[in-house]
Amino acid sequence: MPERKTMERAQRDKREGKAPTTQAGEFVREEMEHIRKGKHGARSTKQAVAIGLSKARRAGVKLPPPAAGRTSEKTRKSAERAYEKGQRGDTEPNPKRSRARVGVLKREAHGVASKRALSRQAKTAASKRSASSRSAAARKAVKTKGPAKRSAAARKGARTRAARRRRG
Repeated sequence: MPERKTMERAQRDKREGKAPTTQAGEFVREEMEHIRKGKHGARSTKQAVAIGLSKARRAGVKLPPPAAGRTSEKTRKSAERAYEKGQRGDTEPNPKRSRARVGVLKREAHGVASKRALSRQAKTAASKRSASSRSAAARKAVKTKGPAKRSAAARKGARTRAARRRRG
């Protein structure tokens, strides 16, 4: 079961009109925290993200499963089941299955949630997308930011550019 704070954050994102992927991001964040704290591990950063997305779908976030051909059929079916479960509202987990799942994950690595591992994963994921796709996503994100956060983001961007100029 997701923590109450995570559910509240996701609901706040929904109220603010943010995309389902942003709402699901809260669950992914929670999963990374669990791995860092040592509650359990994961085989890869990708798996850790997948666990978070599955939790989000089961919690009722309207995050559609990946389209056919985007991932393996097994993954797609699993995402479909989680999505349907979340939309129906039966979120009570089976305690025996939960224990088994955590038991298996406890034996996995914990480094997959490190800042370095997440950075590497984000870079490889972004490199598979086109520049126009990344730019469009950024433009879309700006719409839900609000003036205070927008100016903070602009300041951060200016700082980053200045740092790059100093290095390069």
